[in-house]
Amino acid sequence: MQGIIKAVCVSDIRGVQKKDASSVLFKANWGAAGDAHAGDWHRQVSLLSYGKIQEFNDAGAGVGHGDFGENLVVDGLDLAKLPVGTRIKCGQAVLEVTQIGKECHTHCQIFEKMGDCIMPREGIFAKVLEEGTISTGDSAIVLEGIPTVYRAAIITLSDSGSKGERVDESGPVITGMLKEQGYTIDDAILLPDDRKMLEDALIDFADRRQTHLVLTTGGTGFSSRDTTPEATMAVATRNAPGIAEAIRAYSMNITGRAMLSRAVSVIRGNTLIVNLPGSPKAAKESLECILPHIGHGIDILIGDAFDCAQDQD
Repeated sequence: MQGIIKAVCVSDIRGVQKKDASSVLFKANWGAAGDAHAGDWHRQVSLLSYGKIQEFNDAGAGVGHGDFGENLVVDGLDLAKLPVGTRIKCGQAVLEVTQIGKECHTHCQIFEKMGDCIMPREGIFAKVLEEGTISTGDSAIVLEGIPTVYRAAIITLSDSGSKGERVDESGPVITGMLKEQGYTIDDAILLPDDRKMLEDALIDFADRRQTHLVLTTGGTGFSSRDTTPEATMAVATRNAPGIAEAIRAYSMNITGRAMLSRAVSVIRGNTLIVNLPGSPKAAKESLECILPHIGHGIDILIGDAFDCAQDQD
């Protein structure tokens, strides 16, 4: 698949419309030179399909290039349908898609005028893998045959940890174990024991960032503040109870208190979500139990493998 760069836009101030600069250097693991949204994070570059802008303008929006805050306007590609992990060679630079759409917490002037804004659902974000200049008129080529690398996110639930009163030890343990198995870590975040905040984070990782595996740690006990299982079940599209059951069975050989865990395991879209215990030791033991096996489940979710019965034919 191939498209054409229609505009290259930047702004040195966040929250304002970007201006078409025609040609810009995109720095590796940073973003567009001189752009306020560039930095060492996953949303270094924003892209929007030219066709979607034109459709919006046909409805009377009257917007120009950069008005949505996008860095690149691309014609000929339906960007929002590209899965996270897709690599696009734009001019001399290579980008990797990291997020589809975004949540808008405040309505922009475009929304105020039209009662709608296409950026939250049609805009995509990427990081810069290979540095290079991107100019108006350059090709935007979707690179094929890129091997799948499992991507994971870790969410630690802790009231005291989120206040800085206690150091998160479980998150780094989980991160280290995943990296040893070749996983790329999309993010590792620390949240209070707040059900709504956890639900929002799980939805963001599953729907917008399309993370393959999300592991939570903490909030699975009997305390009134322990609502991790409820938040996880609330966002699930399908149940996957065997993983949580396997962890409890394995942990019962270590401590009888494993029966008190309310942890669950579910699927949302193409994302597997698994609750782990809050203590570093228990989280490590739980992950040791499931890590050798869940890769096959992820492969089935993303279409890289058949189910177990078909696999044995």
